[in-house]
Amino acid sequence: MKVALITGASSGIGAAAAIEFADAGWSVMAAGRDPGRLEEVAVASENIATWEGDLDTAETCDELVAETIDEFGRIDCLVNCAGILVRGNAADTSDDDWRDTMHINLDVPFYLSRAALPFLLDTAGSIVNIASDWGLRAGADHVAYCTSKGGLIMLTRAMAKDHARGGLRVNAICPGDVDTPMLVTEAELVEEDIDEFLADAAEDSPNGRIAEPGEVASLVLYLASDAARHITGTAISIDGGATA
Repeated sequence: MKVALITGASSGIGAAAAIEFADAGWSVMAAGRDPGRLEEVAVASENIATWEGDLDTAETCDELVAETIDEFGRIDCLVNCAGILVRGNAADTSDDDWRDTMHINLDVPFYLSRAALPFLLDTAGSIVNIASDWGLRAGADHVAYCTSKGGLIMLTRAMAKDHARGGLRVNAICPGDVDTPMLVTEAELVEEDIDEFLADAAEDSPNGRIAEPGEVASLVLYLASDAARHITGTAISIDGGATA
């Protein structure tokens, strides 16, 4: 049975991906910070194990990979989904906000990818990084977030080129607005009613709607599958046409 390690799995895209992989017959290590939400994900399938904690150091990332190997004996796909969003332009962004954003959105995917690399090469596996359409085009007043996601896309491309001959595939997915708790947090930050915020986000999309987490999760599973064995080094938009 193939094994996926998925971060940010206590909610949103990560939770949807954990369930999608499990339903497809994969074993899943679902990692997140919220034990209650992780438990809700775990009850969806007997194929899901959970890891609760903060990925605050490279050593913690090493431990998560080691625990996945101890639990399942292999890793076939690493899904780097954990992320944070902080508002602010360069003048407004504090040192702490900058560093926290870079750590969660860019350092942690690098640390986990580095730790998982030997096992992924053994299985000719893949890495799927959840980036953002704002890693491809800038969004106003989100300088740290845009920069971190742009860096994640370049990490994707660099690792794909470095390890293609070893059988590893590395791809990024670049969602636009998705109906997740992160979008709720964004609405709270701007002190806007969530229903109005979601309606405005849908209106701004060329196709008039925002994505559901399961739509992104389906793309993650496809990129991890053998059907995508010739796809590597890509940054695929799933944004209703916003980057068109």
